Amino acid sequence: MPAPRPSQPPIAPLPPTGYRPLMTTLHLTTLATALLLTLAARAAPPTTVADLPTTKEMPNPLVMNDGTPVTTPDQWRARREEMKKILEDWEYGHMPPPPGNVTAKETDAKDLPAQNLHYRLIHLTFGPDSKLGFDLALFTPLNAKPPFPTILSLSFAASERAAAQYKAAFDRGYAVAVVGYQQLGADNKNYRQTAFFPAYPQYDWNDFSAWAWGLSRAVDYLDTDPSVDKDRLIATGTSRLGQAVLLAGAFDERISLVAPVAGGMALRFSGKDRGGGQGIDEVVDQNTYWFGPRFPEFKGQTDKLPCDQHWLLALAAPRPFILLNSLKDQYGNPWAAAQSVLAAKPVYAFLHAENNLGMNFRPGTHGMTPDDWSALLDFADEKLRNKPPTRTFDHMPPAPATTAP
Repeated sequence: MPAPRPSQPPIAPLPPTGYRPLMTTLHLTTLATALLLTLAARAAPPTTVADLPTTKEMPNPLVMNDGTPVTTPDQWRARREEMKKILEDWEYGHMPPPPGNVTAKETDAKDLPAQNLHYRLIHLTFGPDSKLGFDLALFTPLNAKPPFPTILSLSFAASERAAAQYKAAFDRGYAVAVVGYQQLGADNKNYRQTAFFPAYPQYDWNDFSAWAWGLSRAVDYLDTDPSVDKDRLIATGTSRLGQAVLLAGAFDERISLVAPVAGGMALRFSGKDRGGGQGIDEVVDQNTYWFGPRFPEFKGQTDKLPCDQHWLLALAAPRPFILLNSLKDQYGNPWAAAQSVLAAKPVYAFLHAENNLGMNFRPGTHGMTPDDWSALLDFADEKLRNKPPTRTFDHMPPAPATTAP
């Protein structure tokens, strides 16, 4: 049995952090770009769903709001801001800015010799008067040299018991950080009284946005932990948690690779008479606290939505992104998921990163299985660790009998 690891030194408060852009060639360096961003920020969207045009095809991420095609890197940076604003205005609600005051305190630590891991439970504190916070469980390999490529998993609980779920990742030398999602906002109709919401009453965000914002607070901390390779940080989650990972990966450029499971289906190809699975109508009928407050207005008017889920993939570009789904998902629609990937491909091509966008469809139903883990880790090994490819990530699922009208 290895000797217990020496206790960690106190963790100092973290400095304010912003999102770390990964493509220096796309930095805003010109007056023209600054003007484009200003105009994009000032552009007022239509005030009602009735004012929006009907768009049966997937909204083009490479066309500015004024109809100008995106042809330069500076235009793409400006277009990203337009797209983020549209997503917040109409689909997700608006998130607060980074609080800039994340601090961390280790509350538990031990070696887990049977699993060849070191476990730490870290409580993060931040926000107005430092009254917000949540726990993060961090598992790192024993007898190996840090920093480690790290998977940030939005899951059901952050505790020592979570280690069993991530054996496949540990076997390949990855560290894993686990965040329990209901610490970030209750998954029920009383969510407004929980977690971050009371501290930011002026923001119209709901659960998906709060969970994504919380993941970014975890990144604030992980960016400073010496055991974590901050340039090889992977975000994953399953089903509704995968939806939050989609949003976090789109808005937070510090996440190196985005890997949602059982999520990301194009809304225009989902739902009754649109290919099956849950579309806007079904989600609105199920609850109104996942997406933003205006999302229910699109019930019966899916083609009025000025964006679609492929925008979240496009906003992750040029970083690696893999969409993991099953062929018989009882809640989703594999064909709709593939449409999100196909509609985001032009952005990856524009940024010369076509090979960084992938999809994998396994047999079976909803959830995350060993097959999903194998695909995720193969993709991460290739894209972040420069290991030889072992498979391709471009296989299309069969088309459904009925697609969008």
